[in-house]
Amino acid sequence: MRRLTCQNCHHDVFFDNTHCLECGHTLGYAPTMFEMLSSIDGYEFRSGDAPHYACFNRDIIACNWLTDQPGTLCSACRHNNVIPDLSINAHVTLWSRIEKAKRVLFYSLIAWDLPRPTKAEDPQGGLAFDFLADQPQPDGTVTSHTTGHDNGLITINIAEGDDAERERRRQSLGEPYRTLVGHFRHEIGHYYFDRLVLPNSERLERCRALFGDERSDYAAALQHHYDAGPPADWRNSFISSYATAHPFEDFAETFAHYMHMVDGLETAAAFGVKADTAAPSPYQDGTVDELIDAWVPVTVAVNAVNRSMGQPDLYPFVLSQPVHEKLGFVHDLMRPASRQRTSVGRFAAGLFSFARPGVAH
Repeated sequence: MRRLTCQNCHHDVFFDNTHCLECGHTLGYAPTMFEMLSSIDGYEFRSGDAPHYACFNRDIIACNWLTDQPGTLCSACRHNNVIPDLSINAHVTLWSRIEKAKRVLFYSLIAWDLPRPTKAEDPQGGLAFDFLADQPQPDGTVTSHTTGHDNGLITINIAEGDDAERERRRQSLGEPYRTLVGHFRHEIGHYYFDRLVLPNSERLERCRALFGDERSDYAAALQHHYDAGPPADWRNSFISSYATAHPFEDFAETFAHYMHMVDGLETAAAFGVKADTAAPSPYQDGTVDELIDAWVPVTVAVNAVNRSMGQPDLYPFVLSQPVHEKLGFVHDLMRPASRQRTSVGRFAAGLFSFARPGVAH
């Protein structure tokens, strides 16, 4: 993610800030400009002569994104299909946290200029979100909602916005990593499989060669995964244990990981972890080999920092050669030939100022 500053005082601000702590101005993020604008009245923001307006959801869930028209939803919020019951205060809090993670997702989708129509714009191929709460029943049981994707509709159980509940689920499922941003990046992987891979026979054939045949029985495969667990040697070929469950899940987990890697690289570079200030953007430049060569030393460094603070590794993953090849498929998917640029090693050679240490991670 790019480094952001207040338009008024040029003080550093974060992606989700609604106010500048230095000058007190109200902040609003202009998504297509990748810039943070500031306003005195908190309503109208300007970049040159062009006006921008606060998202309709700003006062409800502190959405800090801007729109072109007053009283409308921003380009992330307009994809919402179902939202929680806002008469329950806890729902508002959980939904706000979930939307914050969704805006991180949309930052990347916009950076790659990926197709993202709403269901109103494209009923068959559009993207929408249901944010649902578990429902207690009169008999004492609870109707729970599973996070997932179905034909462009992504469902997120708002309980995932509760840090304690999400940690409980992470431990019960034996996952090393479970975050809201991770959920969104995984589920959007399913969406883009349907939209970018399935309709293209050449891509689909290559995808099946790498990930397996997605036509295999999904329900049976998932049940086997939960009953028997992943193969003992899963790290040799998969980015996560869940990726072993079915080719669909392998693709989605790899897609999400590619998003982690690229956005992590951009963030590291934005905050000065680089030797070449003219290094290209990982969203637009570099081969997959260059991106991975640049990413590995970052992960070693952040893990070392976490350990020095008594925290578990921030990056508990291993990039085996088969995973490397799968990431290459996603890389090509995100960067069609018409948009590719040639970097000839600039990214890996010039971006990071520390040498790649010879340690495993």
